[in-house]
Amino acid sequence: MGNFSALIIILLLIAFYLRVDFIFYVIYVSVGIYAWGRWLMPRAIKNLTSRRVYDRQAFWGEVVPVTIELTNNGRLPIPWIQLQESVAVQLKHGEPLHQVVSLSRDEKAEFQYAIIARRRGYYQLGPLRLTTGDLFGIYPEQVAFLPADHLTIYPRITPLTQLGLPSRLPFGTIASHQRLFEDPARPMGIRDFRSGDTIRQINWKASAHTQHLMVKTFQPAISLETAVLLNLHTPDYTFGNRKDVAEWGIEVAASLAAHLVNQRQSVGLITNGIDPLASQQHGFDEATGRLLRPSHAEIQAEPAAFMPAAIPPRNGRPHLIKILERLARIEAEETVGFTEWASTACMHLNWGVTILAITANGSEETCQSLHRLVRAGFNPILIAIEPTHEFGLVRERARRLGFAAYNVHTPRDLDRWRRPYNVGGAQ
Repeated sequence: MGNFSALIIILLLIAFYLRVDFIFYVIYVSVGIYAWGRWLMPRAIKNLTSRRVYDRQAFWGEVVPVTIELTNNGRLPIPWIQLQESVAVQLKHGEPLHQVVSLSRDEKAEFQYAIIARRRGYYQLGPLRLTTGDLFGIYPEQVAFLPADHLTIYPRITPLTQLGLPSRLPFGTIASHQRLFEDPARPMGIRDFRSGDTIRQINWKASAHTQHLMVKTFQPAISLETAVLLNLHTPDYTFGNRKDVAEWGIEVAASLAAHLVNQRQSVGLITNGIDPLASQQHGFDEATGRLLRPSHAEIQAEPAAFMPAAIPPRNGRPHLIKILERLARIEAEETVGFTEWASTACMHLNWGVTILAITANGSEETCQSLHRLVRAGFNPILIAIEPTHEFGLVRERARRLGFAAYNVHTPRDLDRWRRPYNVGGAQ
């Protein structure tokens, strides 16, 4: 604006001195263009609406398309608009969104780009910067922003067989000798129709073949609840990079929860990790877009303030999504040790609940903590995630204390610890 005003003054001086009508004409046109831009540009930016359309949750490795919708709700066209979307490096997939377009009145435009889920977490997507101005660059550019949105990337889910766990662990649905409940998903055979049987159980094909009414029979079953007890207290981990092993524990927890829900079982989640979203002043890393964790001093001052509440056992896919969202944000940190935390963390659970204790190793203190859960009426199962070639001793110790134990570690750790004798993923 300062250069434009100086130009107008110079032109006025020249016009008065030379008495040239054309210069006066140029001055009138320039002032008119400036006045028109000053009136139009603020209204144009206010009449501009935008929104971001995408799936707010993604699974590990998934490519997520993002659509930016831009609409000019005004009666006048907008000569040019520059769009620049901020996308963290860790999410980038292909070319970023950086374009310049023009919009006529009531015109809507769509722009697409893609992001990729490379690592679990809670990420910031955006903001979108919108810049516009007049054609001559006389009036200062107007800037508006579409606020940032967020993306949740779930942990990687691995089948139990690839984890090295047997496909039928001693949790979930167990057989019952009492025929109070029958599971329609577990057919057992057929029998003759009896008074009081429902028409829904009639097997019409078998009835037509035998010329007698036959009904389906099902296996009696009791559905037990399961709780995943995930230990993310970093001092409890001793092998290599603690955070990498704890990250593996989160993937194991997500895989077990998904398996249980797919089996129509109830599952819950209890963890002593921290949820950075619990902080009142949480922020995001500009480079990675990932949710920043609170400082170590803040956590040590009040660990319970950052530890999330337990998710009680429920079944169904919406409940699984709730667990996966929690596991996407959770972080390992120095909070409360497993031996101090395990017993009190399970106090709210019903009697007989199966507890899948995912922790670093099967130390004697850990096994004693799980033994106390056995005496309290629970069914704990130890799932150690640090690699060891002496897990046979841990397994025998757990057997004497009344619970099962498994060793589940990553394939990379398996190669590092492989011995001449066979060491499987689960022992």
